[in-house]
Amino acid sequence: MALAFPQLPWFAGVIELVGGALIVLGLFTRIVAFLASGEMAFAYFMVHAPNGPLPIMNHGELAALYSFLFLFLAAHGGGPFSLDATTRKRRRA
Repeated sequence: MALAFPQLPWFAGVIELVGGALIVLGLFTRIVAFLASGEMAFAYFMVHAPNGPLPIMNHGELAALYSFLFLFLAAHGGGPFSLDATTRKRRRA
């Protein structure tokens, strides 16, 4: 089966590799987590949803879970020990 968008795995790989590292460091957490959430939602609807209506039926549990987890991080931010918080403290001082 040929992919309709052959460049999509490259974009997903970059988002997951670079974005995952940035989220772990807590740098640009909200922006990167929002992009990762969109990627996981896209993966769920393109790959898993055609196989059934529910995540438990189409084996899309992890894609849905990660999508909501990244959406939470996008709304909440990196927290007090992230690099975002330390740069914010330096700007105020």
